Amino acid sequence: MRRITVIGAGTMGHGIAHVACLAGYDTILQDARVPALESGLTRIRSSMEKGVSLGKLELESMEEGLRRLRGVADLAEAVENADLVVEAIPESMELKTGLLQAIEAAAPRDAILASNTSSLSIDALGSALESPERFLGLHFFNPVHIMALVEVVHGPRTSVVVREQGLEFARSLGKEPILVKDSPGFASSRLGVVLGLEAMRMLEEGVASAADIDRAMELGYRHPMGPLRLTDLVGLDVRLGIARYLHETLGAEHFRPPAILQRLVDQGRLGRKSGRGFYDWEEST
Repeated sequence: MRRITVIGAGTMGHGIAHVACLAGYDTILQDARVPALESGLTRIRSSMEKGVSLGKLELESMEEGLRRLRGVADLAEAVENADLVVEAIPESMELKTGLLQAIEAAAPRDAILASNTSSLSIDALGSALESPERFLGLHFFNPVHIMALVEVVHGPRTSVVVREQGLEFARSLGKEPILVKDSPGFASSRLGVVLGLEAMRMLEEGVASAADIDRAMELGYRHPMGPLRLTDLVGLDVRLGIARYLHETLGAEHFRPPAILQRLVDQGRLGRKSGRGFYDWEEST
């Protein structure tokens, strides 16, 4: 495996492209929205430059990585020679299945196809493909260049060979993969969403402030970041979509989105990306 294509230049997409090119892969970042593509490439360079300034990345490694990275707007061109294609577009079954079908039609017949979905069924996504045996989930975490975990999610039709190649790819990026059977929310989202939603209910009930609820988990359970601050980084709209999906598919009441989450999303308070969520990020920047 030498050539990697990442579809979608948003937060997760450009992060995956970032670590892939540094790991020695010829990497294409694709997004049909040219401004988004340019922004993603700029953010990769800025992040690498920050790493160099902090002494965490060698200048030569950055320069070599950037030479291996290319932005492409056309989907067919981006995937025509890929060994692995990872889609990282918004959490919509309809959007993802349509994209995966287009990728399968244009990519080499032996290319591995993967989704960065954090909650959608790999089997349901793969059912749109002619060759679901070459499809799996590669769920990275934000920020990709810092977070060590990758969930390698295998559906019932994912081949053993593809599953093993997914694990090896994650390791080649310097990540620590865990192997997860396809199930709504997998392991990380299912656990993380429950904690985050309960923290929101506590905030609604006035149990404690957002900062103190987060501090309880950081100091009492050694979480590196509290659930409400983490929700701000993930995006309240993203968390709302995942919660709705898990509530619908699993039927458990603890996945029902709290009123405060719906209200903040309706107000456009989506977290760090909008400047405000459970915290005011505009004041801290």
